[in-house]
Amino acid sequence: MEQVVRVATDSSCDLPRRLVERLKIAVVPLIVRFGPEVYQDGELSLDAFWERAAGPHHPQTSQPSVGTFEALFERLVAQGKHVLCLTITAKHSGTFNAARLAAQRFGEAVKVFDSLSLSLGLGLQALAAAQAAQAGRSMQEILAMLEGLRARMHLMIILDTLENLRRGGRADGFIAVVDRMTRALNIKAIINLVEGQLRLLGAARSFEGGLRRVLSLIERLGALERLAVIHTRRQAMAEEMADWLAKRTGFPRERIWVRETGTVLATHAGAGVIGVLAVPTGQY
Repeated sequence: MEQVVRVATDSSCDLPRRLVERLKIAVVPLIVRFGPEVYQDGELSLDAFWERAAGPHHPQTSQPSVGTFEALFERLVAQGKHVLCLTITAKHSGTFNAARLAAQRFGEAVKVFDSLSLSLGLGLQALAAAQAAQAGRSMQEILAMLEGLRARMHLMIILDTLENLRRGGRADGFIAVVDRMTRALNIKAIINLVEGQLRLLGAARSFEGGLRRVLSLIERLGALERLAVIHTRRQAMAEEMADWLAKRTGFPRERIWVRETGTVLATHAGAGVIGVLAVPTGQY
């Protein structure tokens, strides 16, 4: 069956390159800046990114231009495809709006979908959409599936520090209250996404206490169809967290993804972050 729908997403999705290539997912890079130096997301290795992050210029990110999305959509539509573009949550990035503006030129041939998530929360939605597209599903069927998947996603993140969120201004809605609390009590914040917005979920007296709290919350979700651990510069702890999750939930350890997040989330979360993405079993 001919694949009519092509899936596009942005580089914050954190999907492995092998899956992107196999499923023919078009990836639009976000922009990463260190003072006067400007890079497309992916140009720097993670080691190179963190080396520069330790320098005098704090990293900053920005969305791709409308023109970048237009060029991609034009190329795919010219091939006779309908395009479904998934983006990082619009509540914390202008990427969705840039893609939406670009899509206006193409009418019904291009749809833009707000994942209301980030990192592998976006990535797993793009993955599911691309698999459905390869199976010959229609645009309407894929969008209906995505709405159900998006609604079932839970992403919980334990922060080692609030400094990067404060600098980036991406969580101004709660950062002042949380910052005062964490400074006064020397505790670690646990945040999650609610309708695409970062919110304070809880706090713990230590990072390990935060991990235990998240484990308990994941357990309560019941049967799971997807489980992943994301991190910044904490590979060993992320692997250990995956071991704990497998033991506590019964989810097969070999199916738990462990990924170091790319430069976009790393810019705003900083080093030392552990996040858990869980998707309870449900019907598409």
